[in-house]
Amino acid sequence: MKRAHNDQRELQSFFLRLSNQQREQLQRENWSLSSDNQSTMTKAPPSLAFLCIQSLKLQLLQGDNPIPDVYELPSELFDGVISHLPALALHNFQTHMPFKCWDNYEAGDDCLTSGRKRPRNDILGSSWKLLFKVRWPELINSVEPSADWQQLYWEKHLQNCVDEAAEVAMRPTFSGRISSIHVSDKILRYICHEEHTNCQKCVCTELSFHFQTFGPYLRCLRLLNVLCVTETCELLRTCKLKTLVLRWIRSEKHVEPLCKLLSQNRETLTSLEFIHCKLSSTFISAICASLHEKDIHTSGIQRFYIKASSFDIDPLAAPPAFISFLNSVRSLQSVHFCDSHLDRHIARMIFSTLLDSSSGLSTLDISENNISGWLSTFSSRSVIGSLSSGKSLHSLRKLNVRGNELNKYDAENLSHALLHMPGLESLDLSGNPIEDSGIRSLISYFKKNPDSPLADLNLENCELSCCGVIEFLDTLSTVEKPLKFLSVADNALGSEVAEAVMNSLTVSIESLDISSIGLGPVGFLELGKRLVKGVKKLMSINISKNRGGLETARFLSKLIPLAPKLVSVDASYNLMPAESLLMLCDSLRSAKGDLKRLDMTGNICISSEADHSSLLDEFQHNGEPIFVLPSSSTSHVPYDDEP
Repeated sequence: MKRAHNDQRELQSFFLRLSNQQREQLQRENWSLSSDNQSTMTKAPPSLAFLCIQSLKLQLLQGDNPIPDVYELPSELFDGVISHLPALALHNFQTHMPFKCWDNYEAGDDCLTSGRKRPRNDILGSSWKLLFKVRWPELINSVEPSADWQQLYWEKHLQNCVDEAAEVAMRPTFSGRISSIHVSDKILRYICHEEHTNCQKCVCTELSFHFQTFGPYLRCLRLLNVLCVTETCELLRTCKLKTLVLRWIRSEKHVEPLCKLLSQNRETLTSLEFIHCKLSSTFISAICASLHEKDIHTSGIQRFYIKASSFDIDPLAAPPAFISFLNSVRSLQSVHFCDSHLDRHIARMIFSTLLDSSSGLSTLDISENNISGWLSTFSSRSVIGSLSSGKSLHSLRKLNVRGNELNKYDAENLSHALLHMPGLESLDLSGNPIEDSGIRSLISYFKKNPDSPLADLNLENCELSCCGVIEFLDTLSTVEKPLKFLSVADNALGSEVAEAVMNSLTVSIESLDISSIGLGPVGFLELGKRLVKGVKKLMSINISKNRGGLETARFLSKLIPLAPKLVSVDASYNLMPAESLLMLCDSLRSAKGDLKRLDMTGNICISSEADHSSLLDEFQHNGEPIFVLPSSSTSHVPYDDEP
């Protein structure tokens, strides 16, 4: 009772500090909020707390300084005020907060008796997190709990404003200023509340207000070409961008404003990405030059991406600024030229430049291009003495050359080039027709380098045969550091590969993808026969699209109890009949592992919705169903992976 009396007195004191005009306006506005079908005379009068909070909210939404006494309110009242403020009001409330309040600890009775204290900035952080969750509930689980929720809120808000402005600016009838584009009520209702969006005195209807007010919170930005203009650079002058993603930059009129924007942010920018862009030699030269300060040939760029774009330069006369950028950016960690129309000459120039550079590059992705012959200068003689002379990408950990039309000769050259990458841990060769001759070049590499750190290898869809893969798997069982992840999916291997596959599982493989290799019932039967001891390291396996029928379930029911670390199994589209599910359920009940997911889609394995529901309830991991089952509408439709 004593605390309630004190709280009431605090509120009354705060309310009395309002001017007569503020109190009268507040009461008029709140009494006018009655429902359409109710008389104002029958509406209960608002509470004193409600009146005070509404007054504070209206002040803050109009940018006015709140009464200083509000920052001295007790914990319960302070929390109540904050919890009722929309985002803009909370931002202004926090902006005007006296510096001493940031270090003030709550001093409620519970704190005095228990000795526990809670800083007010924790209350503010929780409020920003709640506002973020209300507005973007689908993103809340992807954010680190310790994140700066206020910064994330306004960064996401500004991106929404930019996306909306781009839609307006793309209209043929648009002829105004970018900064004067109106922000829609759909966005404003989240930061001002709905009753404020129709206010004639609203200061936040134009795009310029949002960047002037919240620009310092912006770290990551996606920008469409239509907004890549000089006016946008002015809007972004208070920003300190770390990541910039640019789309559809194709005209010279976009490049000059872009270079200005890069110059504004070169001290903070760490990631630069181009998607669906057309980058000529002139454009790339200007862009790279803008990332360097005058007479200082360094930059803080760590990630440089060009994706689904046209990268058109002359490899014999490459822009000096681009060569200098690749050579001198010591912070460079990741370079991507994915689906960028590279030919073998440009790819060779990029690789050779990086080979000579002093960067700490860890990832190189030049996938989805046509670069057959790009390593033709590498042979067994080209690597002699190269490591000792420093011509080596010592820091490179991941190389992606997926879908580049590489053949068996390219695979041979690559096996020699790998010696220039002594720390390589991951290699993606999928989608290249290297055939058995190509995989034998990799066999030669492993035999000459048995202590190679290469742990992840993707050979999906490489036109390999059973003989080549068996020879490769047999070699892996003899090296000092065998692979942890291997994919030979989408190669026509047949059932004969089963014995070699099982041998690799018992050595060190943690993740295996043998999807769509034509195992059939015979292949799964052989896998089951060879499974005579525990598979202690296996964590995930993909055996989908192998048309194994009931033998697939028999193999899995034997594998699950013998693989204590197994967490994920993809057994989809294997033509398994309904009785397969009973076998797998018995296996799961007897297993002592930690299986989290068993994908059974594309199989005829359930007979009713009741079976579906009971299985989902019985077999769960941390509250989530283990079985991924087909829907009733598709459970009786067999999958046919044959052409």
